[in-house]
Amino acid sequence: MITSRELIKKYLDFFRSKGHTVVPSAPLIPEDDPSALFINSGMHPMARFFLEGKHPLGSRIADVQRCLRTDDIEEVGDTTHHTFFEMLGNWSFGNYFKKESITFSYEFLTKHLNIDPKRLWVTVFAGDKDAPQDEESAKYWQEVGIPKERIFYLGKEDNWWAVGETGPCGPDTEIFYDAAPGRLLKTADCGPGCDDRFVEIWNNVFMVYNRTKKGELRELPSKNVDTGMGVERVTAVLQGKDDNYRTKIFWPVIEDWNKKTQKEYAGQNQRFYRIMADHFRAAFFIISDGVTPSNVMQGYVLRRLLRRALRAGWQLGFDKRFYLSALEYWSEFYLSTYPEIKGKLEKVKEVIATEEDKFSQSLRRGEKELLKFLRKKDSRTISGREVFYFYETYGLPLEIVADVVKEEGGKIINRQEFETAFRHHQEKSRTAASGVFKGGLASHHPRAIRMHTATHLLQAALRQVLGSKVKQAGSKVDEEKLRFDFTFDRPLTKEELKKVEELVNQKIKENLPVKWEVMGFQEAKKLGALAFFEHKYGEKVKVYTIGDFSREVCGGPHVKSTGEVGRFKILKEKSSAAGIRRIYATVE
Repeated sequence: MITSRELIKKYLDFFRSKGHTVVPSAPLIPEDDPSALFINSGMHPMARFFLEGKHPLGSRIADVQRCLRTDDIEEVGDTTHHTFFEMLGNWSFGNYFKKESITFSYEFLTKHLNIDPKRLWVTVFAGDKDAPQDEESAKYWQEVGIPKERIFYLGKEDNWWAVGETGPCGPDTEIFYDAAPGRLLKTADCGPGCDDRFVEIWNNVFMVYNRTKKGELRELPSKNVDTGMGVERVTAVLQGKDDNYRTKIFWPVIEDWNKKTQKEYAGQNQRFYRIMADHFRAAFFIISDGVTPSNVMQGYVLRRLLRRALRAGWQLGFDKRFYLSALEYWSEFYLSTYPEIKGKLEKVKEVIATEEDKFSQSLRRGEKELLKFLRKKDSRTISGREVFYFYETYGLPLEIVADVVKEEGGKIINRQEFETAFRHHQEKSRTAASGVFKGGLASHHPRAIRMHTATHLLQAALRQVLGSKVKQAGSKVDEEKLRFDFTFDRPLTKEELKKVEELVNQKIKENLPVKWEVMGFQEAKKLGALAFFEHKYGEKVKVYTIGDFSREVCGGPHVKSTGEVGRFKILKEKSSAAGIRRIYATVE
């Protein structure tokens, strides 16, 4: 029986043997995409490389990426939905294309995972006004051994993948496992695409387009491949489970809880166990990446997950701190895959315990009032505006209200009222608490603004000392320090770090003017402005120029002249990921 850790090892070893460079998982919190709260897919950290047509570590890449999606938190509780999940992926940046991608997939599934080829079905893109029908993929599937009666053509809603509303996109081919061979198809024309007899196990996307803000599809510089295989789902398939929570990823934790409560993993209790297992695992990784509960952004997602998981535990009769053994299990279980979680367990425990203490009294009070409110009404309905009242007054997230209402046999009507009220609340909280604005700076504190200008000086100095191969790969600034990630293939020497620091301080001493102007993005590029995250920019951009030393596309704000920055000091230089270095620095 193949475990999830064995699946990951087999996958990465296979693609390493096919000439792929295996890279570490990116952090769960995006470092260069302020438009997203979490990394939500394996390809999310790779998007900019599709736009550039190359990756700094080569044209063939593979990894296992930790991801988090919050679109369907309320669905968690069934056999397959998860918020946190692991995604295996292999990429080609202008190297191989459809034939090789399909051949690799078929070989790995049938030869290395020993899946019966007769249980594999596929779907391909049917074509529309934007792009042609994908006859090429269908041909290659037949060449490796999939008969045409197990190949189905579906539209964009099924066989097209995109990073977002804009950015890299293209047709895909999806691979399905037949979990109930012989059972009649529910819908003959779409086959595995709309029949629960099948489990989707792999998605191969052919990234050949970039969708502009006007909705136009433009060809990317090269033909690329992006694939995704969900670890939890495929592990369940390989172990013959129809419930992801019965795999070793979750089951030892659920068994331990079951022994303590003496409440069977069945019926409504089954749903509570799954919510706890999913949400506490997600919280473990979110907190390990430095997030704490709050009412805005990533902190609010974490708070929603924790409060729903805590309530599920209390519904099963647990008292305080019932989750500690689960956190210990996952800390050990995932260490070999993500060594960066080492030493994070105690912090995770502390953060969750603090949130539990805050929430325990208000939840019980809020739930009591909610039940009283529902039971006064014949219909057991609650409006979006009333949901927001229970959120604002008792801290009950939407999912918890939805759970209580569902358990009472009722429903929420006019959810849009909640979304409208909540967005207004979030905007006020965000403005007051964090001052987040386009451009990635998390604070308008004067010291943070000085630090932000220092990152521009730092990048220019690095490129002058180390060469133009240095490119920004992420940054974060607050009033305490700055963090700057950049592409480079080795540690910097003491002499190089000294040169960089001295050069930045020289430019500060020269008190160079810091000016900005708005122009077209293409015009900015012609002027030599650095811009490494092109998918983030609109047609008009703000360009900051520091004397004749630095010119970058940026959202600001900055000081008016470099003399305001203060003395620049490098604190530490280390590896961030394969081929990526990280500098921590401050200004005095």
